[in-house]
Amino acid sequence: MPFPDDFLTTMEPRLQQAYADMAALEKGIIANPDENRMVGHYWLRNAVLAPTPELSAAITNVLTAIKAFAAKIHKGEITAPGGGKFKNVLVIGIGGSALGPQFVSHALSRLGGERDRTAISFFDNTDPDGMDYVLAQLSTKLKKTLVIVISKSGSTIETRNGMLEAAATFKSAGLDYPKHFVAITGDGSKLDQTAQAEGWLARFPMWDWVGGRTSELCVVGLLPAALQGIKVDKMLAGAAAMDEVTRKTATKDNPAALMALMWYWATDGRGAKDMVIFPYKDRLLLFSRYLQQLVMESLGKELDLKGNIVNQGISVYGNKGSTDQHAHVQQLREGVNNFFVTFIEVLRDRSGSKTRFEVESGATTGDYLQAFFLGTRDALTEKDRHSLTITITEISAKNIGLLIALYERTVGLYASLIGINAHHQPGVEAGKKAASGVIALKQKITAALAAKPGTSFTVPTLAEKIGQPDRAEHVLKILEHLAVNTPDRVTKTVRKPWFDSIYTVGARWHRMCLLASLR
Repeated sequence: MPFPDDFLTTMEPRLQQAYADMAALEKGIIANPDENRMVGHYWLRNAVLAPTPELSAAITNVLTAIKAFAAKIHKGEITAPGGGKFKNVLVIGIGGSALGPQFVSHALSRLGGERDRTAISFFDNTDPDGMDYVLAQLSTKLKKTLVIVISKSGSTIETRNGMLEAAATFKSAGLDYPKHFVAITGDGSKLDQTAQAEGWLARFPMWDWVGGRTSELCVVGLLPAALQGIKVDKMLAGAAAMDEVTRKTATKDNPAALMALMWYWATDGRGAKDMVIFPYKDRLLLFSRYLQQLVMESLGKELDLKGNIVNQGISVYGNKGSTDQHAHVQQLREGVNNFFVTFIEVLRDRSGSKTRFEVESGATTGDYLQAFFLGTRDALTEKDRHSLTITITEISAKNIGLLIALYERTVGLYASLIGINAHHQPGVEAGKKAASGVIALKQKITAALAAKPGTSFTVPTLAEKIGQPDRAEHVLKILEHLAVNTPDRVTKTVRKPWFDSIYTVGARWHRMCLLASLR
C-alpha cells in the first residue's frame, strides 16, 4: 500500500478521536440512538468489562449454560424423544444469525481429522427449494435432529418461515417437534412466547446490545459451534487477545488501526474502491460472505453523524485463492482499477498429522498454494493494484476468534474516521417494510381474482381494479408467480404483445375461497 510518508502523521489526530470513541463504546454509551441501545459485543469475550455487574453475570451464566447444554447433548443426557443421541443440528436464521455460524462451522469442521460431534446444516433464506434440499438430506435423520431457531426480535420473516416449514416436516414424519426445537431470541419476543407455549426443549437469550453482524461470539454462534464440538473457549480467548492488542493507542502497535487507515487511504475515505478478500485456504471460503455483512451493513450509510448526505460504504467480494486466479484475477490485473485486495495467508498446510507429500521433487501442494499467493500479489503490484496481507500460522478456534475481532475493531475505527454510525441499519428495515407491502398487494390481487371466477384480466386492468395502476409491474410479477406455482388456481393465457396476456381464477379456487370466508 504505497501511502505517502506523512499519511500516518496526518491521520493521527483523527485516529486518536477514534480510539476515544471506541473506548466510550466499550463503557456502555448509547451507540445506536435509533434503537436506544448500547453496543457491547466486546464484553462477550471479557465479561468483567461490561458496564454493570448484572450484565457481567448474565454473560458468564449464558456461556456456562451453552457449554452445559452441549455437554448433555454429547453425553446423551438430553436425548431425542425416540431415544438415542442427537446427531444432527439444523440452524434456522438469516443474516448475522447464519453467516457467522456458517463461516465458523465450515472453517473448523473436522479440524485435525477429528470427527464433529454433530453435523450442522442451515436454513438461511425463505427459499422453499433451498429448504427442501436441506430437508431431503435430513429426511432419514429427523428423529435425531436438533433444530435451533435464531431471531432476536422473534419476528424475522425468513426465520419464521423456516421454522414453520421445519415444524411441518417434523409433524408429517410423526415427530413431536417441540421436543427437538431450541430458541435463541430476545426475552418476551414472539419466538420466546411460542417456545414457552409449545414447550420447546430449551431457550437461550439474545440481548439487544449485540447486533446481528457482531453476534458470532454470543449464543448465536457459540451454541451451534459447541454442539459441533468446536472449542468455543478458545475462540473467545482469541477474540479477547485481539481486543487487548487493538485497544492500544500507539498506532504502529495496533493492527486494526493500521488496517482502518489503509482502508481509508485505498478508498479516499469515501468507498471509492471495492475490497476484494483473497483467503488462500479452503477453510476460509465463507469469510468473504461473513465480511460482506459486517463491513457493508456497518459502513453503508446515507448520512453521517451530522446529518449530511455522504453515501458511504465499501463493497466487499471474494472467494478464495488460488481459485480466484482462474476467475477474476484477469480483470483485477488488467481491467478497471477500482479495488484493493486483502490476502490472507495461512502458513500451516495441513491441520492433521498426515505425512508431507511432494507432488514433484521438493514441492508440495501447499508450496504451490503459497507460490500462487505470492505470484498473484506480485502480478497485481506490477500493475499498481494495491493490497494488504494478513498472515496467520494455522486455522484454529483461537485464530478464527482473532480474525473476527480484528475486523470488528477495524470496522469500528474506520466508521469513526469517516464520521458515520456503524451500529444501525435503516436500509435493511426499509427493505423489510417494502416486502410486507408486496405481500399485502398479493392479497389484494388474489381477493380480486377470487371475487370474479372465470373472469379474465390483463395486468393493466387488474392493477386498475385494485387501485394500484402505478404498480403494474409488481402485479405482473405476482401473477406470473401464481400462474407457475398454483396453476389449479390461476391460469395464464399467453397473448401477443405480452402485456395483453390474460389471467383467470379457477372455479375450484373460488369455491375454496368462499368456504374459507364462510368459516
